[in-house]
Amino acid sequence: MRYRLTFISGVAVGYVLGARAGRERYEQLRKSAQRIAQNPAVRNSVESAGQAGRGAAVKAVDVVTAKVGDRLPPAVAERLRRVRGNGSAGEDDWGTSNT
Repeated sequence: MRYRLTFISGVAVGYVLGARAGRERYEQLRKSAQRIAQNPAVRNSVESAGQAGRGAAVKAVDVVTAKVGDRLPPAVAERLRRVRGNGSAGEDDWGTSNT
């Protein structure tokens, strides 16, 4: 309950502060965020972090599979096989590539 109350109060404070700032400030913040997101250095960093995360996930799948073995339910085992098979690919289901 405490966390819910904290979240609701945070939303309320954000709403009040946002309402006071107005539409112009919102548009200014939005344009700044777009400029940062379109920066090539930021995009490369985000993509590198994503690839590192996918690599860590593949390693984690290998460790879990080695420790658990055949004791997994068939649906989970099939999903792990699919993750392991796609882990080394240069492009994932989302269509991202290192450009």
